[in-house]
Amino acid sequence: MRANRVQPDGTFLPGPARGAFMGNRGCLHDAAGVIRRRHQGKLWITCTLREKPGRGAVPQDRPGRYTPLFFHDEAVARAAGHRPCAECRRAVYNDFRAAWARAFGTQASAEAMDAILHAARFDPATRQPRRHQADAATLPAGCFILWDGTPHLLRDADLWPYTPHGYGPALPRPDAQVTVLTPAPLVQVMAAGWQPLLAADQDRPNW
Repeated sequence: MRANRVQPDGTFLPGPARGAFMGNRGCLHDAAGVIRRRHQGKLWITCTLREKPGRGAVPQDRPGRYTPLFFHDEAVARAAGHRPCAECRRAVYNDFRAAWARAFGTQASAEAMDAILHAARFDPATRQPRRHQADAATLPAGCFILWDGTPHLLRDADLWPYTPHGYGPALPRPDAQVTVLTPAPLVQVMAAGWQPLLAADQDRPNW
């Protein structure tokens, strides 16, 4: 079983469930289908699970083709550093890009957004995920933080503990400085009004 279920802290786990979204970071697996690297390039997108017209089924082990990644929901994908796909999720991408313009005061191409996101995802000196600190009270809903050493999702006044199988019972939002897992530019986009689709909200249109 391939370890292609992406967690909010960026780790990869094996698992039978595909979750609500698929992701693409390029070809990460070798000829035997084993994932050997965490990304290929700066393009990290979140796609639907539906087959794209004219492309057939998603390739799982084909050498040289992109490696399908899977997320419990879109908040997890954002914490891992992915943006919406402009092809299969065009309406959502357009909303995301408009929120990006509100957050940063300028329109940006997909390539420009990808470059900014990639710089926010990794520290080149340590080759580890880049984290930042913030007051939990100032963070928008949809962000992931570390609380008690594990990923938790902020939603309104609640804090939802995350497990590989989904969310646990809601806790009160902490009143403290916290480590934020969601990359800083994506936090700003969410603060500007764009919200990721959660597993509990899959009746929303255009997801």
